[in-house]
Amino acid sequence: MTNTPTQPPEHYFPRPPADDEISLVDIALILVRRWKMMAVIFLVVVLAALAFALSKTDTYRYVSIYNVAERQPHNGSGVGTLESPQSVVARIDNYYFDVVSNRLIEENGIERLGFETEAEAPDNVAFLTISSETDEANADLVKEYHQAVLDEVKADQDRLLEKRRATLEQQLETTNASLEAAQNSTLESAAELVASYTDKRFNVEQELTYLAEGHIQRVAAQGREPVGISKALILALAIVLGGMLAVMAAFIAEFAGTVRKASQQRG
Repeated sequence: MTNTPTQPPEHYFPRPPADDEISLVDIALILVRRWKMMAVIFLVVVLAALAFALSKTDTYRYVSIYNVAERQPHNGSGVGTLESPQSVVARIDNYYFDVVSNRLIEENGIERLGFETEAEAPDNVAFLTISSETDEANADLVKEYHQAVLDEVKADQDRLLEKRRATLEQQLETTNASLEAAQNSTLESAAELVASYTDKRFNVEQELTYLAEGHIQRVAAQGREPVGISKALILALAIVLGGMLAVMAAFIAEFAGTVRKASQQRG
């Protein structure tokens, strides 16, 4: 009985010869052969990053703080505000920023301010912040800008506060007159009216006592540390990137050389 040769499966692919496999020794040899090219690429990347880092101007955050006008709390506890900080921020964003920016651009004869500014109001507090990020060359302009915006806010809040104070003083005057009339009255309900007007007068006086002007707490205070990516981090990233690019370039050059030799042999 003869044995018939076994046919390979239809989708059989022979294993490539061992010469096509690359070992760690081959990788090391490639890196050794291409060390000059790798060194050049690494140095170019690192030196370019170093030049960029040295030419980069440090950017700082400048923060201003404004405490809004206060009034008697509605629930008897916490801090009451005559106008919510969020409402003041909305007015700053939609009006004061544009008005002050246009005025300063015209006064200083410049095309634009050169920095971005934002206003924020944290929750459950009676203050708001105005912050800008720019280099120290614009520090004076930032301070002038913040001061102008805060002056506009304070003037508006002062008008609102005076209006509220005038209303309360009018109420107090009316209440005192009514209380005096009730005290001189001979009606049976006079005692009840006196108690009611006395209580109302106390509440109005209490609210007048709680009224407090808004005030500027800080104007364009410069942060201690620069913001954004530091020069040391830029250099560290450049070292990592330079190493990766150098290794990749070595393997690409080796592959291109192998392809070129193979094409020359076949040609």
